[in-house]
Amino acid sequence: MKFTHLLLFSVIFLSVIACKQRTEAEKIVDSAIEAHGGDTYTEVKIEFDFRNIHYTIFKTPSSFEYIREFTDSTGVVRDVLNNSGFIRTVNGTKIDTLTEERIGAFSRSVNSVAYFAFLPYGLNDPAAVKTHLGETELNGKAYDLIKVTFVPEGGGEHFEDEFLYWFGKEDHLMDFMAYSYHTDGGGVRMREVSGVMEVGGIRFQNYLNLKPEDKNTPVENMQDLYISGKLEKLSEINLENIRVEALPKN
Repeated sequence: MKFTHLLLFSVIFLSVIACKQRTEAEKIVDSAIEAHGGDTYTEVKIEFDFRNIHYTIFKTPSSFEYIREFTDSTGVVRDVLNNSGFIRTVNGTKIDTLTEERIGAFSRSVNSVAYFAFLPYGLNDPAAVKTHLGETELNGKAYDLIKVTFVPEGGGEHFEDEFLYWFGKEDHLMDFMAYSYHTDGGGVRMREVSGVMEVGGIRFQNYLNLKPEDKNTPVENMQDLYISGKLEKLSEINLENIRVEALPKN
């Protein structure tokens, strides 16, 4: 009996220690993921249309597969990005003549749409470094401001990109985000939630895509520019025809 009590105490003690090891930034992100969908993200297939392209996203804790399908002058194009790499087919025929540069560009494009559609899920990736920048206020609402950067190992080809996320202090929802990027000449953007759809237990969000006049603006300056009305609407990020299907658990 004493051994059982000791074992139980040890398990509880280790659990408490593990919880205490979570940083404030990690706890805020944990709450945000829970508010947006929680465990529903972990074994799911999602389909949606974005800018006349159909996307199918499979995600499990150990694997992923992102598919996009569209029609252009060459025919029916199907791009598949998964743990094994990238494949493009046109009218069912695999294209073997793609250069490494094109494969990289297509892979980044597919991955980017999947990444943004699933936010804030993914921010607990081991390569993501999260920092709590403190509390702030936008449009009369209190937020925790989180900065996310990525380590070179596992952080992807463009680990130098920086992201800011505004999570509501009370509801833990991500209403704004901003990021700097280095592809295609680089730049900085801010996104403001413009619409919300809850499908299959997951919160999906549409955004207004905003940009500053100077593409070299530090991402930390985007909130002040937003407040002062100095960001220009560049586009709208709208997901349509969303479907969510739970996958069988292994």
